[in-house]
Amino acid sequence: MTSPRARCGKLLWTAYEYVAMVLGLGALALICLVWLPFALVFSVLPHRIGSFVGRMAIMIGFRLYLHFLSVFCACSFDLKALDALRREPSLVVVANHPSLLDVVLIASRLPNVVCIMKAALMDNILLGAAARLARYIHNDKPVRMVRRATRALRAGAHLVIFPEGSRTSNFPFDGCTNAAGLIARHAQTPVQTLLIEFSSPYLGKAWPLFRKPELPLRFSVRLGRRFDPPARVVVFTAELGDYYRSTLAQPPAASAGSPRST
Repeated sequence: MTSPRARCGKLLWTAYEYVAMVLGLGALALICLVWLPFALVFSVLPHRIGSFVGRMAIMIGFRLYLHFLSVFCACSFDLKALDALRREPSLVVVANHPSLLDVVLIASRLPNVVCIMKAALMDNILLGAAARLARYIHNDKPVRMVRRATRALRAGAHLVIFPEGSRTSNFPFDGCTNAAGLIARHAQTPVQTLLIEFSSPYLGKAWPLFRKPELPLRFSVRLGRRFDPPARVVVFTAELGDYYRSTLAQPPAASAGSPRST
């Protein structure tokens, strides 16, 4: 039988989880709203300067946000592996997509990130102005997307794309689109895989936005295999999907390792 003290403790923890949810979502919205007028003003800057300012602001804002979650919302983050990519030349960076927070984790550590994002998000009041200033790329016109992504890579950016196309529905990994392979082949740029792991499916595709988290939350990102620019996109896409499904099905210690070319 559960003691009154234990029941009281459980109720208090549940209340804290709701408070943490409101604080976490509210802090992200506040950071985006604070940056919004500056992003609109800075949109008149020349392309190179504007994109630098936009990407650095996103990195700093997301890093502050993750620090806030660590201090107030019982979250912990292991993102040290991403620091190894900061001074690397241009890469197509692909990752599995279990949660809405995935891009926050990646962009908080890399200062020259360009994300492929859904076109509808470019019109979002919280995200659109910042994304346009950073010269993020929307995915509604595939040919234009590949050309813009290639230009960004040739300028030295790290291009982030989630090859599943949306948050994961069938864990550990859904099927891949051809986008990463097409871009990597066109730009002749290696593909660096990232493995994102969460302690909970919080903010995943099946998790409603206002459903409380199950705290504490732990997040980690590991470097996975690095692929050479593909010669055959269809073959590469199948290999990438197989790699993610097999690797994510293993315990982290069994699949950890430094990036390598194949």
